[in-house]
Amino acid sequence: QVQLVESGGGLVQAGGSLRLSCAANGRTFSSFVVGWFRRAPGKEREFVAAISRTGGSTLYADSVKGRFTISRDNAKNTVYLQMNSLKSEDTAVYYCAARRVGVPSRNTWDYDYWGQGTQVTVSS
Repeated sequence: QVQLVESGGGLVQAGGSLRLSCAANGRTFSSFVVGWFRRAPGKEREFVAAISRTGGSTLYADSVKGRFTISRDNAKNTVYLQMNSLKSEDTAVYYCAARRVGVPSRNTWDYDYWGQGTQVTVSS
């Protein structure tokens, strides 16, 4: 069992930056693949980025590639999502999720644990 807590969301102007954090309890966080997903108003949850257990492999949605960077610090049980050059279409609730087995995935159903989400609002 792992509990995930997201933080770092807020209101930012277009072109600005935010860094989201996903903190986990438990000493085995390094054994989980972690992903970030988002849900915009009126839309389904969509994949944003994912990172392997060691951080050596990452995966990004085309819509954020080159603007967002996922990273992790296993000593701190935390995964980060650095978001630069934000656009109004990035406005959403952002969720982190953890996967016990397998590799970084774009699929929501591959993840076993989810946080409650943090709101990101980008004003144009």
